Order: sequence, then structure tokens, then C-alpha cells
Amino acid sequence: MNFEDCFDNGDDFNPWDQGEKKASHAFELYERGQIQEALNEINKALEIDPSNSHWHFNKGLALDSMELFEQACESYLKALELNQDDIETMNCLAINYTRTGQYDLSIAMFEEIEKIDPDFEPCFCNRIIVYTEMGNYAKAEEMFYMAQQLNKDCAICFYNLGNAFFIQGIYDKAVWCWKKTAELEPEHPQINYRIAQGFWGAGREDEASRYFIEELRKAPGDVDVIFDFGLFLLHSGQIDSATEKFKRILETHPDFAPAIHYLGEAELDRKNFDEAEKFFIKASKMDTNLPGPRFRLAQCAIRSGRKDEAISLLAGELRLDPQEEMILSSIGVMMLELGQVDYAMHCFLKISEINPANAANYLDLGRVLAERGEKADAEQFLEYAIELDPKNVELAKEVSKVFSGIKDHSQAIHILNSVERFAGNDFSVFALKKKFQMRNAARKMFCRN
Repeated sequence: MNFEDCFDNGDDFNPWDQGEKKASHAFELYERGQIQEALNEINKALEIDPSNSHWHFNKGLALDSMELFEQACESYLKALELNQDDIETMNCLAINYTRTGQYDLSIAMFEEIEKIDPDFEPCFCNRIIVYTEMGNYAKAEEMFYMAQQLNKDCAICFYNLGNAFFIQGIYDKAVWCWKKTAELEPEHPQINYRIAQGFWGAGREDEASRYFIEELRKAPGDVDVIFDFGLFLLHSGQIDSATEKFKRILETHPDFAPAIHYLGEAELDRKNFDEAEKFFIKASKMDTNLPGPRFRLAQCAIRSGRKDEAISLLAGELRLDPQEEMILSSIGVMMLELGQVDYAMHCFLKISEINPANAANYLDLGRVLAERGEKADAEQFLEYAIELDPKNVELAKEVSKVFSGIKDHSQAIHILNSVERFAGNDFSVFALKKKFQMRNAARKMFCRN
């Protein structure tokens, strides 16, 4: 930049004053929520004086607001080059390392902050988030108690710990933490919404409904809350109320494809299959990356006998890389019924990666391998299913049927013997065992002859 370019319409500022002016203007724009304009101004200031660490820090804040977290990291790193050991900048950088999944770097940065200032409470509070995302819940709780020693009334700490409990399915403790957040910081964003989700997870539907409504009183136009409340109502069997919520979203956000999809789900619950299909088609066209519509359209295609279309739709759903076990299991079973053994195998192997302790999934893997004629591998998965859940009578019955299907009647009988004491008055275990004993006897007789 030329020296003359630093002046604005002949003002008497020298270049450095002009940089301060632009940086100050950038802050005003940032405060008004004009983030892109603020970023433009701070970039102009940095062109004048690239050695100002505060301006690099402010640029990082603007990029954070735009959710450009990797670029924000670069700005914070530049600020730290110019002003080492600035813990506010280090804290922001560590937070962004968390946001971008660089957990080791995040932990290292927070530990460095702790060395510089052991009383800087945010470095403990924010580590609750890091360890939660890493799945190390014991360390997350440890960070909470360390933060408590510095600030017993940190609303964010209780909020972050609540998230850790929620992810683990410990809903009552999550609710307690979030209620504490609400007590300490009544205006915390969406806190009643989080409490509602906790009560929903705990199966306490009346209380969940009350907190959903309380959140909507405070923020009647919050699409996230309206949508989740709609899901809650749909799952609670309140189909008309759920429909009203999804339609309310579309009044202001007509392109919100998930609401259109769940209008289809509501019509499915009403058994209005043709109407449901229209909604699913519309949702899939509106958002080609939305999970769900193709799965439902495949079910519609199967119901109408359109086998090839169903296979194509399910394959399209798999390209979206679903991570939910229930969805993958359903697609796998449907693909198996459609004769697509390889697709089914893909689904069940994916589940085993997500949840290695899912016994029913190993039953499904055993079925697929049996279908492919890979008897030895099928038996290995079937036996592992029983090993994971040895008292599950229904699982044992299904496993025994697959063993019988691959002509291993002896093992089928052995599996039923292993769960017979858990069956109580379930006569079907005895009946199945007798049937397999007869088949085994007939097979031995046939081999002898």
C-alpha cells in the first residue's frame, strides 16, 4: 500500500492513526452484527500495520462469528507470534482446535494456559467440552471439579457437564446440571430447550413438554426448538400438534426440507401413504443430502412392488453415510430381503464399527454370511452374538434358526440348551429344540443310509 492510500479524503491522520480508525470502525461493525463488513475493515487496518497483535485477534473473532474456524486459528496463531503467552488468544485458539477436531492440540494449549495462569478458570471449563467430545467423560468431570475450585457459580461449567451426562444417557444428572445453569444464568441461550431434551430422554414427557413450551414463550421463532418440539409431539403420538409445528416452520422457512420430511412421517402415522410419499419426494428434491426421504421412499417402492427402484433409493441413502444403528439395520434387512447381500453386509459391518457390543447385529451378520454360503464365518458371528448376550432368549432362538438353516442342528440345540433356564414358561424354546432334534436325527439317519 502506498503512503498516500492510507489517507481518507484528505484527512490529517497519519497511516497508523488511519489503521486505528479502521480497527475501531471494525469493532463497531462487529458489535452491530455486521461481521463481513467488520472483517473487511480489520483487514484494511492490518494492511496498514500487520504487526498489531490485537487486530489479528479481532480478525480471529470475526472469523469465528462466520464459523470459519480454521482461518480463525491462523489469525490467533499470528497474534500469538506477536504477543506470546496472551492467555485470551491462547484460549480462543484452543477452543477452535476443539471445533476443528484437533483435540491433542487443544488439550496442549489449555495445559500451557494452566502453567501461565493456574487461576484462569475458562481453561478448565472449556476442557470439559474437549474431553466430552473425545469420549473421556471421567476427565471431563475432573475438569468440572477443578473449575469449581476457582468459580463455584460458573453457569457454563454446569452446562458443559450437563452435555457430557446427556451424551452418556445419564439424563437426570444432565437435567440437574442444566437447571443449575438456568438458576445461575436465566438468559442462557436455549437452556429450557436443553432441559426439555433431558426430560424427553428420561421418558418424563409431561415435564419435557412444559420446558419446550417455556422455551418457545421466550423465543417463539426459534426454528430448532419448534422442530424438536414437533419431533417430540410426533413420537408422543400427538400427530396433529406435531403437524402444526412443522407447518409453522414452513410459514417462515419454506425451504426447510426436514420439516417437509416430517410432515411425510406424520402422514405415514395416519396411514396416508400416498400423501406421505409426496412429502418425501418433495423433501428429497429440496435437499439432496437430507437423510431419511430416500429410505422412506424405498419402503413405499417395496410396498408397491417396485424392487429395482427400492434398491436404487436405499443405495442413495447409504451414500449419505448414515451413522444411526437403527437406520443401518433397517436398510441392511431390507437389502437382504431384496437379494442385495453385499449391500446388507456393508450395513451390518458398519454397525459393528459404530457399536461392537451390538449382539443383534452379529446375528444379522451371521444371516448374511449364511446366505452367501460362508458357513465358518457365519458360525463365528453367531456364536459371538450369544457370547455378548447369553441370557437373551429371543436372540438365542433366532441364532438357533440360522444354525439349523446351515444344517448345524447340533449347535442349534446347544444354543437353546444354554438359554433354557432363562426361558421360564416360553414353550417355543422347547418346541424349537424338539424340531431341531428331529431334523438332526433325520440327517444322521440319511447319512447312515
